[in-house]
Amino acid sequence: MTTTFRHISVLPTEVLGLLMTPTSQRVIDGTIGGAGHAQSVMVAGTSDVQLLGIDVDPAALAAAAERLDQFGARVHLVRGNYADMVQFAHRIGWDTVDGILLDLGVSSHQLDTPERGFSFQNDAPLDMRLDPDGPKTAADLVNTLDERKLADLIFLYGEDRASRRIARFIVDARRVKPIHTTLALADIVTRAMGGRHGPIHPATRTFQALRIAVNQELSVLEAVIPQALALLAPGGRLVIMSFHSLEDRIVKLAFRTATLSGDRKFFHTLTPKPIEATVSEQRQNPRSRSVRLRAIARL
Repeated sequence: MTTTFRHISVLPTEVLGLLMTPTSQRVIDGTIGGAGHAQSVMVAGTSDVQLLGIDVDPAALAAAAERLDQFGARVHLVRGNYADMVQFAHRIGWDTVDGILLDLGVSSHQLDTPERGFSFQNDAPLDMRLDPDGPKTAADLVNTLDERKLADLIFLYGEDRASRRIARFIVDARRVKPIHTTLALADIVTRAMGGRHGPIHPATRTFQALRIAVNQELSVLEAVIPQALALLAPGGRLVIMSFHSLEDRIVKLAFRTATLSGDRKFFHTLTPKPIEATVSEQRQNPRSRSVRLRAIARL
């Protein structure tokens, strides 16, 4: 049921305004989630608009199928990684598309479902897979990586300067007992940080780093942007919403490269500066605080 998939769409008006044009007919939502943005696209578009929705999470696809059922055969849903969007588009006969949306990161539903292991708000298995059938969990990484690789992972993906100390505490703890739950890991990281607990929980960056590593989020993002740009028809638009600096840095660089490469410009940026959530939206949806939206169009 859609009621069980809790997710509030971020920047709904801004996304729709940048993604859709009066001639938009084929749109890809590469991270369809609960289909909040997708539903807005279908409602706002003409009766000719078709949507290809992609997600690795079967719970998200089930919610999307119910929410978009009213649009019938105009909606195509696929379980898979958005890095394969070209393949999925070709499978339904699309050589080009008019709009592509990537809403990166973890949905509210995934964060709020304890057994998914994304959050330390509840004690749960240390999982963190966006795709429940993915090969490795966060527990696998925590319990098998050597201390140096674990420290590098926390530093690179979590941008935590205390990464070496955290990794040392993790390795010492797992020698006594394997680390299999979210609260166990959060407690170890908190102790590594001297028990300090300010507005941001000490384990926040470590959990972010593990989630990114488990799902290979940054490498997938780097791989998909050139494919998405190549898939755009003239006038087509790519809109990407990121929720931490590492993602936004990749998007910013890729868009800059696209607009400056070659003897002739094929793309232009629609957002000279990233769009952020208003104070009002941040109050209503605290998880919108970190969003950075960037958009680019094929000339």
